[in-house]
Formats: sequence, C-alpha cells, structure tokens
Amino acid sequence: MMNTDNNNQLTTKPAADASLSQWLDYLLSIHPTEIEMGLTRVTEVAKRLNALTLSESKVIIVAGTNGKGTTCAMLESVFLQAGFTVGVYSSPHLVNFNERVRLDHKDVEDSLLIEAFSAIEIARAEISLSYFEFATLAGLYIFKLAAPDIVLLEVGLGGRLDATNIIDADVSVITSIDIDHQEYLGDTRELVGREKAGVFRAKKLAVIGEPDTPQTITDYAKTINANEYRVNKDFSYSINEESISTQTNTWQYQSRNRIIEAIPLPQLPLANAATAIAVIEQTWPQISDADIKIGIAKASLSGRFECVLNQPNQAKVWVDVAHNPHAAKYLATQLQRFKPARIIALCGMLKDKDAAAVLVELEAVVDEWNFATLTVERGSNAADLVNKLDASLSSSQFESMDHAWQSIKANLNADDVVIVFGSFYTVAAFNELLERE
Repeated sequence: MMNTDNNNQLTTKPAADASLSQWLDYLLSIHPTEIEMGLTRVTEVAKRLNALTLSESKVIIVAGTNGKGTTCAMLESVFLQAGFTVGVYSSPHLVNFNERVRLDHKDVEDSLLIEAFSAIEIARAEISLSYFEFATLAGLYIFKLAAPDIVLLEVGLGGRLDATNIIDADVSVITSIDIDHQEYLGDTRELVGREKAGVFRAKKLAVIGEPDTPQTITDYAKTINANEYRVNKDFSYSINEESISTQTNTWQYQSRNRIIEAIPLPQLPLANAATAIAVIEQTWPQISDADIKIGIAKASLSGRFECVLNQPNQAKVWVDVAHNPHAAKYLATQLQRFKPARIIALCGMLKDKDAAAVLVELEAVVDEWNFATLTVERGSNAADLVNKLDASLSSSQFESMDHAWQSIKANLNADDVVIVFGSFYTVAAFNELLERE
C-alpha cells in the first residue's frame, strides 16, 4: 500500500503495479501549484530523458486563444488520410487522461503512460514538476519511442513559457488571439500575442490564422527572422457563392502557390481549416487536393460544437467547451442558424474566466438560461453566474449539472435546441450524465 498524508494524497512514488489513476493522483499531490510558467525545470528533465529533440519526426506546434485543438484535429486527419503516421499531444482531456496523447488517432494505452511516468519520475530526481509538465514530458517520451512521421503539439497556455515550447518545432502556428488567462499572459491583445509568438523559430515557417494580427507578433517574427505566413496576406479562404444557392456547402482556399476549390465545409471552424491547409501546402505540398478535402471533411473533435443528442421528434442537444469571449462569439454564430427554434442554455464556468464577457456574446441568441455550479476547486457558483447575466433576462440556477439537466428535460419541446457550454469540466460532467441515462 502506498503512503498518504493526512489529506489522503499520495506522497511517495507509486508502486510497480500502480494503476494510471494512482499515478495521476500522485502527480496532483507532489506539486503545489496547478500552473507554473517557465521552461528551466522541464527542459532539464527532458534532457535527462533524451526527449528534448524528436529528430525522427517533423514537429508542428500550435498556439492560440481558441482553435488549437481543432486545428490539430484537422491536420491530423489530413496527414493520416495522406498516409503519414501522426502523434498528437493536446490538453485538457474531457473524460480520460489518455486523450492527451494520440498515436494515429488512437488514445495511448494506460501501460504506455505508466511507463512514461515511471521514467520521468526517475529522471526528475530532485526537480519538481507540475501536472502539466509531467503530462507534456510523457507525450514527448512516447513520441520519442514511437517516432511517428509527424508530431502535433498543442500549447497548453500562452506559448513562450509553455512546456511544449522546449521542442524546436519545424512549423509554428498561431490560430487566434484574444484576452484569456490575463494573470499569466497580460490584459491586452498585444501582450497576449507576444507570449504566443514565443513558439516561432528563426528561419522556420510561422503560420498565422488570426486576421487581426497584433503588431507584437509581426515584430517578433521579423526580429528572429521567422518565415511569417499570414491569413488575408499570404493565404485566404471563402465560402463559394454557388454553394449558398445550391446548398452544396463548399469553400475555396487560395494562396500564391495553390488554389483548392470545392472543399466540403468542415464540422469544425472554417478559419482553422484554412490555417491547417496553409501549413500543409507550405510544408507538405505533395499532399493531394483529394486527400486534403477528405481529411478536412472527416475531422472532428469532442466537445467542439458537438451534437450529443439528435433523435427524431426530440430536442437536439449540443455541447461546446467555449469559455472565453472569442469562443462565445463564434458559438453564437453557430446557434443563430437554428432560429427561430427556442435555444436553451445550460452553462457552468470556472471562477477565473470572464463570465460577463462570455455571456454578453450569447444573450441575443439564447432564449432560456440555466446555470449550474461546477463542483471542482475552481468552479463558479451558479448564483455568481446569474449575477453576470443581463438583469432583464430570466434565468434559473442549480446546485449541480444533474439537477439542471433534469429540470431542462422536463420542459423540452421537440423543436428546442439545448446548448451546454462554459468549460471542459461542464462538457465532461454533462457527457457523464448522458452515459448514466
């Protein structure tokens, strides 16, 4: 049996036969803070693991306020369609920790993560690592062993000081820029942009999918001589006009080097699809238009405007992890297409998010508001969220996701649309409810 302290947290290295859940409990207990920016500690441990370079793989690092996961998902889908082997590191996970490390679109097995954690625990010795740093090193350890053709690294927070940035990537990507995590990244788009531009590398491709690019990003790219490749300057995209009238739902990508027409509209945000194609056409030009179209059309990602209940003659239920104003604004445009149906919101958020700014983006499209308390350490109380909503709008508050959902279900009409949003924790909790039903 493993030793524990008075709070029942593991304080010694898990035994040789420990489960993944025991290892995860241990990782949570050994570092005092959830987030600790800086690369010194994690870089040293990566060196000891011989995982500071992934020389057998081409590496793409993806930063941005929103769209990182969806851009990675579309890149992954196209590369697999084209016959490459692909590793993806992403965060956070919705249900299982294994979601954070994928090889050829499959979550890695518990045994491989445990092997990685054991090796990291030995290598770190006296060095303290956060939960995220442990997770990132586990991904790098596994990619070093598997040596896929391409590795996609999704930045966790910011870019410059994020643990993923210890790798010198072959291609860097910024998907979008908005205000989030102000305590770490700053409270202006210029400051946020500079932090995210920290993933750029000298003389290497830097793809920027943010149309309103902060000057700090361009300035930094020039300073280090990165090969900037920017939307609406070097590449562009548009929905085909004929597709609107004929309902064929296609769009076009265009750059100096390549035009791809009649691309099926993706399940994921179009702007991120265009950013993914920009990476591909610049770095893997041999990938055919056909493989790009199929890969983009097939790509999906749990929790990103995902329909989780869609049965005949019943209300439809969608989930989305949107938790900042930029993501909420995009979510509002997606919901608008369901009008004039009644749109019912079930929202749960974290205390450190700008809930008022998020809610205001959706107030015009949502007809009925329901708030649930998130029962996690950083979870916001439902009553606090109600206070962030326009006082003229009616709302209900609940002590749990379960109580909120039961109340909503009791009053649903067949043509209603329910949107569950506000956090990864919100979507995960709701998905667990559905699994129990």
